Amino acid sequence: MNKKILIILMLIVVIASFLRIWQIDKVPISPDWDEVALGYNAYSILHTGRDEYGKFLPIVLRSFDDYKPALYAYFVISSVAIFGLNVFAVRLPSAVFGILTVFATYFLVKELFKLRSKSEILNSKQIQNTPASSSEAGRAEYKILNTELIALLSAFLLAISPWHIQFSRIAFESNVGLSFNIFALLFFIKGLKKPIFLILSAIFMSVNIYIYQSEKVFVPLLLLILVIIFRKQLFSIPKKFLVLSILTGLIIALPMISYMITDKNVLGRAKGVSVFSESTQLLQENAIKLIDDKKNNDVLGLMLDNRRLVFAKSVVSGYLSHFDFNWLFISGDISRHHAPNMGLLYIVELPFLFIGIYSLFFGKFDKKTKFLIFSWFLIAPIPASITSGVPHAVRTLNFLPTFQIFTAIGLISVFQFISSIKYKVLSIRVKYLILLLYLSFFIFNFFYYLNQYFVQQNYFNAADWQYGYAKIIPEMQKIEANYKKIIISNEPPMDQSYMFFLFYLKYPPSLYQTEGRNVSGGFKENHFFGKYEFRPINWNNEEKNKDILFIGRPVDFSKNTIPLYTIFYPDGKPAIQIVN
Repeated sequence: MNKKILIILMLIVVIASFLRIWQIDKVPISPDWDEVALGYNAYSILHTGRDEYGKFLPIVLRSFDDYKPALYAYFVISSVAIFGLNVFAVRLPSAVFGILTVFATYFLVKELFKLRSKSEILNSKQIQNTPASSSEAGRAEYKILNTELIALLSAFLLAISPWHIQFSRIAFESNVGLSFNIFALLFFIKGLKKPIFLILSAIFMSVNIYIYQSEKVFVPLLLLILVIIFRKQLFSIPKKFLVLSILTGLIIALPMISYMITDKNVLGRAKGVSVFSESTQLLQENAIKLIDDKKNNDVLGLMLDNRRLVFAKSVVSGYLSHFDFNWLFISGDISRHHAPNMGLLYIVELPFLFIGIYSLFFGKFDKKTKFLIFSWFLIAPIPASITSGVPHAVRTLNFLPTFQIFTAIGLISVFQFISSIKYKVLSIRVKYLILLLYLSFFIFNFFYYLNQYFVQQNYFNAADWQYGYAKIIPEMQKIEANYKKIIISNEPPMDQSYMFFLFYLKYPPSLYQTEGRNVSGGFKENHFFGKYEFRPINWNNEEKNKDILFIGRPVDFSKNTIPLYTIFYPDGKPAIQIVN
């Protein structure tokens, strides 16, 4: 790597770092329930070796009955030990892995596109000694520069990607899963030349199933594709490296595989969001249609409304929904997954994305490179396609950085075309006008995103981020000694309020694990610890005396109730109130 490329790469990493760490504890405005759960469970394991339910060194966190892989919580332990139990400490590991992903993307893309350019280097060296070969050698060197440019541009586009920034700044395990997949791919490609790297690839792949649920589907698919594409190179590698890599991966993955087989609850979350769940709206609607078909003796309807066919249509529809233009560029899905009034990608990238796809498919790139990138792109939505609530930005984060690779190739292809334009308008070359126009649109789109994310998001989406606990809990602490019981609402948007109180109070884990709380726990259960009781508030039927304090939403109390204290959303609407 020459000095100029190193400087550019370091600049890209600096940009990525700034966009992922600056005000990370303030934007988004509040942690959501999953973030505080990961943080408190990390805090609990740090101090007691057990999670909130008393499970010793768990590989799966029961949490809100979603039984999430526990590895992210273990990453949080170190930052909590250094910075304490706070939002910064919980989000920091995700930001760090986000930065590493940008860095690794450069090397991965470079390795992928070197699959072709290496042979060209050899050919150019063989013909460099003949005068007639100078132009051919020059073209080969130009293509090598293109390889560097594709790698740098892909890394830069990922560094400023709204999709990647969104999940690098919050404690979402999928972001770490993406990082591990990038490293697994990188070491796999390098392992084809230096087999020792295959062991590292196996480690990253097998560890990944301890990070996020979707990886249990995506990683095996990715491995299968790699084996198919590079089977000849793999079979030529000394057997000891292949055997050692396979054994290493199996040994690491075995505890999770065993857990999945022996504990039916581990896949509880997957079953709960699956389109195959018996409780889904899909089946309820289908049952109504079947009843009507039987009443009307509609044979065709009975065939088309067959449960298996309905499931198949739902899966295909879910898969295709992730290529929807509006979702990608305009609206996104739920508000916690994107900046307000924006999709997951910059609209200015759209034409170059299509051009890049076309250029990669029909261009003179190595077939293995093409097959891998397009296969990666096409399998990314599969884990999400069998779930409800699609399209889903978290479960398909493994799309990245394929969108950035396509866009980088498209940008380079367009730039090469524009560079050949020699026409002038008012003595100004047309190519400069086109470049200036695009650069203006790009800068506008980028700064629009920065405003939407860092400014408007906190204003518009505070309720979705369950804002208010960080301010209401200190106010409660000032007066809680005057009350024997404190009842806190756990109705939306105050879902799982008990975990926010554990988090912000830094409630001693050893005490929480031993005292008389509701041990059944789970997503829908009411919770108790100390003098705190977390349940719906039915104001008209509540016992009201000076020893009981209530904390809830404005709708939990009568209109005539005068609160002791009120927390307001940034837009001025009341969020949480303290009432006696």
